[in-house]
Amino acid sequence: MALTPDSRGRVRVGAPISIAVVAMYIVLALLIVYATVHSSFTSNALVPEFLIGVIFLFLARYASTYYVLDDRALHARRLFGSRTVPLEEVRRVEFANLRDLGPVSFFGGWGWRGRMWSPLIHTFDSIHTISAGVLVTAGDYPLFISPKHPVEFGQELSRRVRSYSPSVGISQFAPASAMGA
Repeated sequence: MALTPDSRGRVRVGAPISIAVVAMYIVLALLIVYATVHSSFTSNALVPEFLIGVIFLFLARYASTYYVLDDRALHARRLFGSRTVPLEEVRRVEFANLRDLGPVSFFGGWGWRGRMWSPLIHTFDSIHTISAGVLVTAGDYPLFISPKHPVEFGQELSRRVRSYSPSVGISQFAPASAMGA
């Protein structure tokens, strides 16, 4: 699939949504409702409503994830935790799997941006919806993203990075002619 830029040259790609993750959020909310109706585990009726609100906030945050690539930067966006990576700072673009990089949790890493730690690359940011994606090594902390079309998005990102900064390391997204084949 070819990614088509808009009239301003930007490529916008959503993140894949896992039905299993959405179902888990809904099941958690239903469990809270069930526990509230069938037991008196709380003396304040607002506690379950607050917990359900938090669960749906995390669901909305999960579903709002998308990525924009323009001529100057990669923008990884979602509710309450986005990151912009200038293309001039990108040193490498490669396929990665979050499960190979480090421990994964249901609600994400540390804080709203998903700051995580890996024994392989140490501290990195993660704005993702599924575990397979693209690792962008840039700035102080690498960024892990999971666009809907990772191969095409990675190729476009790699092309834009190389045209902006030819000294960047060749990644597996580079065409064979750039690797000397």
